Amino acid sequence: MSQTMTEKPSGFCFELSEDHKMVQKMVRDFASEHLAPRAAHYDRTCEFPWENVKKMAELGLMGVTVPEELGGAGMDSLAYSIVIEEISRACAATGVITAVQNSLGEYPLMAFGTEEQKKKYLPLMARGEKIAAYALTEPGSGSDSASMQTRCELQGDHWVLNGQKNWITNSTGAEIFIVYATKDPDLKHKGICCFIVEKGWEGFTVGKHEETLGVRASGTCGLTFENCKVPRENLLGVEGEGFKIAMQALDTGRVGIAAQAVGIAQAALDNALRYSKERQQFKKAISEFQLVQEMLVQMAVEIDAARLMLYRAALKRDSGEKFTKEASMAKLYCSEVAMRAALNAVQVHGGYGYSKEYPVERLLRDAKVTQIYEGTSEIQKLVIARELLRD
Repeated sequence: MSQTMTEKPSGFCFELSEDHKMVQKMVRDFASEHLAPRAAHYDRTCEFPWENVKKMAELGLMGVTVPEELGGAGMDSLAYSIVIEEISRACAATGVITAVQNSLGEYPLMAFGTEEQKKKYLPLMARGEKIAAYALTEPGSGSDSASMQTRCELQGDHWVLNGQKNWITNSTGAEIFIVYATKDPDLKHKGICCFIVEKGWEGFTVGKHEETLGVRASGTCGLTFENCKVPRENLLGVEGEGFKIAMQALDTGRVGIAAQAVGIAQAALDNALRYSKERQQFKKAISEFQLVQEMLVQMAVEIDAARLMLYRAALKRDSGEKFTKEASMAKLYCSEVAMRAALNAVQVHGGYGYSKEYPVERLLRDAKVTQIYEGTSEIQKLVIARELLRD
């Protein structure tokens, strides 16, 4: 897919352009036909969904915002949000894999990479030939990323990395890792550097796949660096700029996770509506009961509001303005809506909602992590408060 948005909305827009509607329909049809039928399989087996990735790459979905001259689709952030929502509506694990590739993997290179780095890595990533991962979190530093302990030291023509990372999405499939390390932990955020590390380099090991509650096919692993040599030219940005790169990447990533959450929530409503019309109790469909209708209405209203918050954040990013507050607001609200929608969907299904016979139990497990990764809900509140007080 090589689709350029020809009708760029200015400001906040309540109506999608025809180009965006076309992307939405294309991805929705694709996800319904190819992703949804295998979602339960990947959830059960925890296999990295290579078949899904290959098909998405053929459609240009692994490099949505990467410029066409670098192998991408050349679309905007609103289109990216639509893509992640529709994929996650069918398979949340595939949704986060795609989101990490497009945001945390490709964005740092697009924003901070040299021309040589961009030409070397972005076409491979945008075409889906190489999967990317984002290695920031460590066993002792999650929300407090400035306290990371993974060390980097310049030795001649190489940087040498030592340390550990954990909960790194895409690791089982990734061949390109955006890795953060510090020259000196005492320097906090001022000492952090960012590196492009390739799988297979000496001293770099990908650990076992983590058994997680949800998004179980997301390839989440720990990483170990033992005197791992990284060529000097693979420093991304400049020395000490790593924290800035990480935070800007997370702003972009939070738009993707908000989109994932909206997709999960919409899937929950879809399933609840379908089941409520089919399930008979007291000689009528349970959709006729007002307390069931109340749950359906709450889901529908909150999802609509969440989607608008998502679109606002995406449009703010496309405008070139700072969008930190809008991204955090969208990530916070959309993730909470996903959890409430999934809980309500399970409740509508009753006992069947608690079994694996229906997909709503998987949606509930998948929804929970949207409140945790790429900044917990608590961290989002701190970010929002900081931005409010700064105004």
